Amino acid sequence: MTAADARGSDPGAGGTPTPSAARAAAGSSEAAGRPASALPPLTPDHEPDWSRVLGHFREGLIVCDADGVVRHLSPVAERLLPEVVAGRPLVASDVAGLGPGGAEQFAHRGRRLRVRRIPLSGARSCHYVEDVTETVGQADALLAERARSAFLTVVGEKLGNPLHPDRAAAAVVRLAVPTLAEVAVLVVAPRSGRARWWRASGADGEAPAVDSGTLHATALPSAIVEGLSGAEPDAAEQLVEQAVAAGWLAGLTARQVAARVVPLPGRDGPMAVLLVAWHRSRWRDDVELVRAFAQRAGAALTTAALHRDQAEFADTLQASLLPVEPVTVAGVQWGTAYRPTRASLRIGGDFYGSHRLPDGGAVFFLGDVSGKGVEAAVFTGQLRQSLQALHRVETQPGRLVTLLNDALLSTTDQARGQGRFATVVLGVVRPRRAGGLCLTMAGGGHLPPLVLRATGEVETVPLSGMLIGVVPDPRVGEVSVHLEPGETCLLYSDGVTEARGGHRGDEQFGQERLANALTGCHREPAPALAERIEQVTCDWLAHGDHDDIAVLALRATGPAPRPRRHLYAVPALLGRSTVAGHHDTRC
Repeated sequence: MTAADARGSDPGAGGTPTPSAARAAAGSSEAAGRPASALPPLTPDHEPDWSRVLGHFREGLIVCDADGVVRHLSPVAERLLPEVVAGRPLVASDVAGLGPGGAEQFAHRGRRLRVRRIPLSGARSCHYVEDVTETVGQADALLAERARSAFLTVVGEKLGNPLHPDRAAAAVVRLAVPTLAEVAVLVVAPRSGRARWWRASGADGEAPAVDSGTLHATALPSAIVEGLSGAEPDAAEQLVEQAVAAGWLAGLTARQVAARVVPLPGRDGPMAVLLVAWHRSRWRDDVELVRAFAQRAGAALTTAALHRDQAEFADTLQASLLPVEPVTVAGVQWGTAYRPTRASLRIGGDFYGSHRLPDGGAVFFLGDVSGKGVEAAVFTGQLRQSLQALHRVETQPGRLVTLLNDALLSTTDQARGQGRFATVVLGVVRPRRAGGLCLTMAGGGHLPPLVLRATGEVETVPLSGMLIGVVPDPRVGEVSVHLEPGETCLLYSDGVTEARGGHRGDEQFGQERLANALTGCHREPAPALAERIEQVTCDWLAHGDHDDIAVLALRATGPAPRPRRHLYAVPALLGRSTVAGHHDTRC
């Protein structure tokens, strides 16, 4: 290449080199004002060695004549394109990026090259060749890192929602495809000898299909067992063969697939393992991204499992604290209704129930404890357990309430002096030989029961007494009531009578409205009557806040068969009992 070409001249014009039109215009305007000290033009004696100048360019330079023959080749071009030889046609180098219609960028000998073709006069051309491998690599790495960060951000958002282990596991494999794998299999650590697995498969642009199944712990592939121990299996070929044998890579052979297993960390060890598989022709083993995904997936599964364990514990606890339906007694039809303050807990401070007696009768009770929510429910459970034990040694209602008071005082002492008390109506129901039922009831500070007679009238049972759990020797009232067939005795909690509602929203439902709601309902069975009281109370509340609501109804259904005679020991009197307002309890 001549100095004229390097300075932007047209070597094909002959004679003295001339600048381009733009530079000529600028030079003409500047020449008029150029001072006398301006640098003189270069002379042949001062002509620089343009080959050495161009040799330090970052771009390689290839100059071809009108026939496409290479006339000049800079050292950088020689190093980047050793196939190009001066004096030979450029197309003879067989470099795809230099031919007609060649790409602006192309890969060559493990490098990434960029080519700019500049036409010169006389149909000649100049090719500038630049090595952009490092620049493109850095740009690609930046884009890849951004894509990884965006993917992991989406993973964190998606896996933060499912709180059920099955839904979380399905979300894990669904998110893994197709970014991490064409087939993703998640195997959760075995529970009760069996392991659950989830699989997602799909190609780019397709929504992954998810299925699941179970395997016996002894049938798990050894690579999966090794992964569940916390190690990543090294034998990739064996891993693929085992995955194919397990049926997770349906339609594929071991020679067609490449795979990897990564453990998903949990609280005390791997929570599960993730198997990612690709067709060998499309395999991209981004192990760091897979491990980062596994970290997030493990945290999501651990959270879901913890939520599941807590839910199971809460359900078990709630089931043990829920009121138990009364036992079957000849001649008695039971009706119950229960609505706790917090419907989400399903438990509260009101309780009811019954226990069968050897003579064919039953002990029944309904009460209310101090406090609300879980604390009240736990206290209720303690009272129910106490009654479960005490009714086996005492069946006389007044003395049974006194024993329950003593047990409650002892639990209050164990609660570090925190005052806990309760109200209760406790009774014994026995079929009468002449028909109907005989009820003997003792009161411990609870609301008096109501009796719905066969005539449709409502009577209030004169039952009184003191709170239990307050003083060592409370006054306990006791009374007996006879129910003819078709008559009902109703026990209820203060959540009914103290329900606030009405037009102003602050008026109590009260005893009178309750009696009016029962009047004329003597033909209703006990379950329907209990539900009616609950519904009337809720209508009065109009969806407002309320206390626990509990209703227990006993209806005499007709003449009962004569019970068999039993011989059993009469327990000795335990503790002291002061029974006030005592009525004749003989039936």
